[in-house]
Amino acid sequence: MAALSLAQANSIVDSALAEARRRNLAPLAVAVLDAGGHHIVFKREDRAGILRFDIATGKAWGALGMGFGTRELAARAARMGTFITALAATSHGRIVPSAGGVLIGDSAGEIVGAVGISGDTSDNDEACALVGIGAVGLTAIPGLPER
Repeated sequence: MAALSLAQANSIVDSALAEARRRNLAPLAVAVLDAGGHHIVFKREDRAGILRFDIATGKAWGALGMGFGTRELAARAARMGTFITALAATSHGRIVPSAGGVLIGDSAGEIVGAVGISGDTSDNDEACALVGIGAVGLTAIPGLPER
């Protein structure tokens, strides 16, 4: 499995933030984690709220922890509230079941990391993550990975 590089992570963040500015979205925070859940890059735009670091990280971490994007995690939360409550407790509150946490796949189909974005609507957060990941030629996985 190839590792996600610092240069790639920086490009993902910068491209996602450029897309947010193009769309005139609310100020965002963007976290890129490696496959082990460790931060590679985090950026917070001016005027983004102080909880945005934790929310963006929780989206990325939740995607990695469950093996699918947080769009799917949000759908499951709507259907299985008790499970999501237990999952939140088990993860010590580290997951955020809301779209905007997107897995990053390499050309071999391996998960190399995840992006979490917070600040605007979940759909807009996710859209910016997709643009950022696409900008470096990697595969964005916002829901369930194809098998």
